[in-house]
Amino acid sequence: MVLDQREIAALIDWRRTVHQWPEISGEEAQTAATVVAALHLLAPDEILTKLGGHGVAAVFAGREAGPTVLFRCELDALPIAEIGDRPHRSRIVGKAHLCGHDGHMAIILGLAQMLAQCRPRRGRVVVLFQPAEETGAGARAVIADPQFVRIRPDFAFALHNMPGIAMGAAAVNAGPMACASRGLRIVFAGKTAHAAMPETGVSPAPAIARLIPALTALGTGGPLESGFRLVTVTHARFGEPAFGIAPGEGELWVTLRTVLDRDMAALHREAMALIDAEAGGLGMTVTVHDQFAGCDNDPEAGGLVTAALDRAGITLVQGRTPMRASEDFGLFGSVSKAALLLLGAGESHAALHNPDYDFPDEMIAVGIGLFDDIGRQLLG
Repeated sequence: MVLDQREIAALIDWRRTVHQWPEISGEEAQTAATVVAALHLLAPDEILTKLGGHGVAAVFAGREAGPTVLFRCELDALPIAEIGDRPHRSRIVGKAHLCGHDGHMAIILGLAQMLAQCRPRRGRVVVLFQPAEETGAGARAVIADPQFVRIRPDFAFALHNMPGIAMGAAAVNAGPMACASRGLRIVFAGKTAHAAMPETGVSPAPAIARLIPALTALGTGGPLESGFRLVTVTHARFGEPAFGIAPGEGELWVTLRTVLDRDMAALHREAMALIDAEAGGLGMTVTVHDQFAGCDNDPEAGGLVTAALDRAGITLVQGRTPMRASEDFGLFGSVSKAALLLLGAGESHAALHNPDYDFPDEMIAVGIGLFDDIGRQLLG
């Protein structure tokens, strides 16, 4: 069974409407309400709301007992201004769906429509619209929510559209699919001084100047395998933009990135040792932000994805995984057999997070078909 052209066209229209009203991580209230309204029309067995924030889940149960299979998409957009003149461009200044989460939502809604027409023979399918993926907070909040026990899955699946991979191709493998990452915000407190007498103050500038090369030297990239480490300085600031004042405060932001979680723990310890050594006479606080676990595909779940790709005639490309970017779907691997799929959005398509990016609508039917196949493999 497949959705007909009229149903796919309606999903495309729905996606483009959602695209016009983006909400960033933690603010997805109206997007969630739009999803709930669409799900109510399908009469699922249960709808859960406010899951880990603004998350929404719907349950479609079969006649017989069996495993629970979860398919997840993301609700949030990005704090980036969209450019271009497409009719459905963002109407919210400085915010846009430039990672394709609007398209992922359309795929999961389409899967729900399929399930409403033909329930699984056994077990349950859960469709999850997860909040706050972009900050790494959403999956953790959903799993920690007391409601999650009602939908805790045996298997979990997600996809991400991937520009640079040809349309009609995909990347998936057993093992690492996306890097672990976390951001460190280091805030320094010293004492201002007249620029003619800097020795009477305590400036963070020397410490920041030393830390930038020292931290980046801890991880310079290389092959994406065990031992990979990358440290990226993303922001640095100290003092006021004035010629007469030696700075008395400042901050430095860095992102740590590894393939494996155990390598992240070691990299974090080494980074903190360098930071602590530079404290000197400065007050200093370090906070952790945008924390993502590594995303590792379970072999059995990954095998189900590969089988579905093969039946759909989708080419499996090599050398594209793991990706350097992070995906908080990795945490679902701690509670289930989980697999993430990268589905080609076109070799020359605008890159994710580019201001001119837009989700390719032709991927909607493909994604629905793949997820429906995986669900039927497991549940009949």
